[in-house]
Amino acid sequence: MTEIVKKNSTLTLPLVALRDIVIYPRMTVNLDIGRKDSIAAVRFASKGDQYVVTAMQKDTAIGNPEVDDLYRVGTVVKINQMLQLPGGLIRILAEGVSRVNIFSITATDHGFSAEVDDLKETPVADEIKAEAYRRTILKSFFEWLRNTKQGFPDDQMKQLKLITDPGKTADFISAQLLITPKRRQDLLEETDIMTRLQMVQRLLDQEIRIGRLEAEINGDVRAKMDKEQQDYYLRQKIKSIHDRLGDTVSQEKEADEYRKKLQNTAIPKEYKDKLEKEINHLAAMPPMMAETAVARNYLDWIFSLPWSKESHDKLDLKQAKKVLDHDHYGLEKIKERILEYLAVRVLAPDAKAPIICFVGPPGVGKTSLAQSIANAMGRKFARISLGGIHDEAEIRGHRRTYIGAMPGRFIEAIGQAGTKNPLILLDEIDKVGADFRGDPASALLEALDPKQNKAFHDNYIDIPFDLSKVFFLATANTVSTISPALLDRMELIELTGYTEEEKLKIAKQYLIPLQRARNGLKPGDIHFTDLMIRKIIEGYTREAGVRELERTIGALCRKVGKKIVMDDESLPALSAKTLEKYLGPVKFMPMAEEHPDAVGRVNGLAWTMAGGEVLDTEAVTIKGKGHLILTGQLGDVMKESAETAYTCIRNRAKELGLKDDFYESLDTHIHFPEGAVPKDGPSAGVTMATAMASAYTGRKVRGDTAMTGEITLTGEVLPIGGVKEKVLAANRLGIKQILLPEKNKRDLEELPESVKNKLHFVYVKNVDDVLAHALVK
Repeated sequence: MTEIVKKNSTLTLPLVALRDIVIYPRMTVNLDIGRKDSIAAVRFASKGDQYVVTAMQKDTAIGNPEVDDLYRVGTVVKINQMLQLPGGLIRILAEGVSRVNIFSITATDHGFSAEVDDLKETPVADEIKAEAYRRTILKSFFEWLRNTKQGFPDDQMKQLKLITDPGKTADFISAQLLITPKRRQDLLEETDIMTRLQMVQRLLDQEIRIGRLEAEINGDVRAKMDKEQQDYYLRQKIKSIHDRLGDTVSQEKEADEYRKKLQNTAIPKEYKDKLEKEINHLAAMPPMMAETAVARNYLDWIFSLPWSKESHDKLDLKQAKKVLDHDHYGLEKIKERILEYLAVRVLAPDAKAPIICFVGPPGVGKTSLAQSIANAMGRKFARISLGGIHDEAEIRGHRRTYIGAMPGRFIEAIGQAGTKNPLILLDEIDKVGADFRGDPASALLEALDPKQNKAFHDNYIDIPFDLSKVFFLATANTVSTISPALLDRMELIELTGYTEEEKLKIAKQYLIPLQRARNGLKPGDIHFTDLMIRKIIEGYTREAGVRELERTIGALCRKVGKKIVMDDESLPALSAKTLEKYLGPVKFMPMAEEHPDAVGRVNGLAWTMAGGEVLDTEAVTIKGKGHLILTGQLGDVMKESAETAYTCIRNRAKELGLKDDFYESLDTHIHFPEGAVPKDGPSAGVTMATAMASAYTGRKVRGDTAMTGEITLTGEVLPIGGVKEKVLAANRLGIKQILLPEKNKRDLEELPESVKNKLHFVYVKNVDDVLAHALVK
């Protein structure tokens, strides 16, 4: 049998942590033990002398308390009975023995164990005074029982009458009072019996006063009630309490303010009766109820919306053109479209606002352009970020049956703008997703349809709101992920990447002054020459937009700022020649230098959400059985295009100087590097055909040439899309010659002359034309 371990004057006993329960000496309670450590301690004690130490935890929210989470005064209890309950619980009948100080707590295999010593009580100096206190608290206790009409078992009443010791009487009554666990702990820790008696008396006096007040409140409430008010008994009781405390908020005064707002608002008449009922309902509710806050929040949203407030458009087209030209370089097509809209507003003031979608790679200025358009038109601006939204309630709002319900993004943006005709930017509309919570793209249809958005319905507001005067602008990187129904409601304007000349002018006019000011430099502290800017563009940034260019210019400004502050002479003055000292080695070389003429390697042109790209394509042959191997995470369309190119080249064996059965002893492996990036589409057909022809014949492919086009089984080259983006990407990478399908010739009209003059374009009809210009003779 396990025995209690005694060290000098202290004992070491198993410890059980309690939540909200304090056991006093000579008090018998039933405890349900469920925590693993506590069960282990109880089972360990049951094998010995049946003694454990109980200590209450300071924070009841902690599921598994640590040593520091327990009070250091507890009670030694004896386990008189133990019963195993379903679910792994143990119920014990515990009898308090004595107060103890807990010196240390350690974790063992059988739960926690504590080293304890008896907490000695201060002897009573005046026994007559103590007896007087004992009798007083007994009288107060019985009065409290009468006032609260609490039931008190007969066996406990007999037990109380048999107690004559003042300290024991205080403990017994403390266990019956409805007081907080912290106060129970304070009574347990009090060793002076007279002080403990006084504490119990104060608690009884307080409870008696509360009981009398409750009885008085009950009387007040019942006096005001009639048969029709019985359903509101509890609410009236709470109101009476607040009246006595003197902290009642005047609901009627608040309701009057809402009624005045309702009279002056432009909300449709048929909905004013509904709001009047909502205001009356708010006036009848107690201020501390949760429903009161919900109703108040709803009315605040209703009256904060601009039901009739509009801003006046600036219809001076010349001034609008100056604002647009000042804020953004180039983008002539977009500026022209905005001026067209303003011209229509002059001629037809009631014309419905268009829904325009800017489509283009990142960093070309779609979002900042929307802000500039708002400034040019004199409209308020609000932005709704749609990227990653999966919940339809984000668009239409939550119904007020939900806790924490709020309006949708459109109503929120209208409230933020403060007018009913702002310019609202729907940013990243192509990133909207759908899941089990609904399809937000479908919820956008009503808002973006000029024929429906005159009465847009938000689930939270529950009153139709007119969105027909809102100027909607959307941005997207690609239209492929936008639903056709949503796409049909928008007018698309494509923003392609910038040319080198455009980037140079943007850097000089916008980026350099901005970064210089942002980094605290004066114009004389740093100087960017055209040569240095071109070197940054060509050697350190390969992108369709100018975001990375701006970051690089900012990095140079910071390095120059550090050089000035530290008076660092180790760095030379910034110039085109010393640029590598600041930015490191050149990151990008011209494609002809990176990829010299080689067998089986071709520069293909591709279009992605980030703009145009030059796509490496490699082909090699190995001994095998005529298999075609494709790698690089290719989509189904691209795989089929590879098989088409394979058949086409086999069909031209004689023209290439190959045997008819050359492929039977060879396996052909085509690979697209950057295998982690998915690739798909038919426009790499001529690229793969050229790579295979080079691998079979051993003829090198020109490293300064890039190509794009779909191929057929007969070798015809079909037109493709994204020509402008692909050509700009080839220009950025130093390509000299581009092979394009003949039917794409008309797409080059949109290209700037500066780009056309740098490149040699070859228009091909079939694969024979491609091989004639791509393979080295």
